[in-house]
Amino acid sequence: MNQKIGLISLGCPKNLVDSEIMMGIIKDEGFEITTDLQTAHIIIVNTCAFIGDAKEEAVTTILDAAQYKNDGNLECLIVTGCLAERYKEEIIKEIPEVDIVIGTGSIGKLAEIIENRSKNNLPQRIYTDLPDKVDYLDSERLLSDDKPYAYLKIAEGCDNHCTYCVIPSLRGAYRSRTIESIAKEAKSLAKQNKKEIVLVAQDVTNYGTDNYGEKKLVALIQELSKIEDIERIRLLYCYPELIDDSLIKEMRDNPKLCKYFDIPIQHISDKVLKAMGRRGTKEYIINLIKKIRTEIPDVTLRTTLIAGFPGETEEDFKELCEFVEEMKFEHLGVFAYSREEGTPAGKMKGQLPRKVKHARRNAIMEIQQQNVEKYNSSRIGKIYDTIIDGVADDGIFYIGRSQAEAPEIDPVIYLTSSEPLETGAVVPVVIHCADGYDLVGEARLDNLNK
Repeated sequence: MNQKIGLISLGCPKNLVDSEIMMGIIKDEGFEITTDLQTAHIIIVNTCAFIGDAKEEAVTTILDAAQYKNDGNLECLIVTGCLAERYKEEIIKEIPEVDIVIGTGSIGKLAEIIENRSKNNLPQRIYTDLPDKVDYLDSERLLSDDKPYAYLKIAEGCDNHCTYCVIPSLRGAYRSRTIESIAKEAKSLAKQNKKEIVLVAQDVTNYGTDNYGEKKLVALIQELSKIEDIERIRLLYCYPELIDDSLIKEMRDNPKLCKYFDIPIQHISDKVLKAMGRRGTKEYIINLIKKIRTEIPDVTLRTTLIAGFPGETEEDFKELCEFVEEMKFEHLGVFAYSREEGTPAGKMKGQLPRKVKHARRNAIMEIQQQNVEKYNSSRIGKIYDTIIDGVADDGIFYIGRSQAEAPEIDPVIYLTSSEPLETGAVVPVVIHCADGYDLVGEARLDNLNK
């Protein structure tokens, strides 16, 4: 086969894992993978469709890729991922340049579909099997970069059914992989010099409840901790009501598990939480945060909020602002509510104007900026074990992260060193100052052997 295939990956780390699996599948079938899209005969765009901005980015990217039919070698444009699952018919109708649409349940058939196309034996243009399997995640991935970290998807789908979210309809019910399959992949990643493994799912805390009949996240962490070359394990997306004492204890006591909780809370008003379909209450969330900080004094907490949810009053918003000011999350992101068709929230009364939603989002971020300034000031002069992700664009600074910074979503530590540093090395770094959200420091190599 001499067909070249290029792939564009959009969206979250979970989508990136899918993209790397797709690249692994097509490489195993003998296709050549290229990063030069102008030379590609086939281009795959793996899309996100979580909120309006993601959909706009996906459509723009698809249209940009379609230009290679005029300016390059492009013969076949394939759209995969959440946008493909959600708008399969519309994509074919509205963007005629798209040749094939592959939904989230048909990723494992990618090579077969491409081969049938090359043999002019393709009976259809849309492939959207029911997303009810998880075995495609056992396929060998082709990693897209040489960073010292890698995402490891431990489950697919979601059972939470929050009223604002389309994910269950796009990804199906929650489906856990086995501990054995995850451990096998982790060992493979470790052999490829991945020092930090980031466990991802729509909700990692729900891991194991479907196939084992009980939560198995702690057991999984303990199994992965046995892999010698893995230095860090990080969790992304912990549903607050499923964080229990055993997980808190494991984070406190396991030196390989980053003392870092990413807990998407979404709101704090009991009225809004109920409308969102969230199971917790303000009292529960505040008590959980206090408990985590008491049990793990050096923990880092990240959360995500939604501003301007339907029916959110000025009182609800004030309550949220006070909560952000009091809880002082080290990292926090805010989305202006995106009204999505097909969701219960999209049909609710009390939809707020775009201007109001974005103003509220910006107001929360102003509060968070003050929190971050205080947090960063408290870190000046302290020393943190820092993993080196690479060299900054200026060629002067290295880019690193302590346990307090997750890759790609959090600020970074820019540092200098008196000696060359290898990507993936973990070195002590003293923090000298802050630069906006980021920190600036210096490697203390004399502390390595102390």
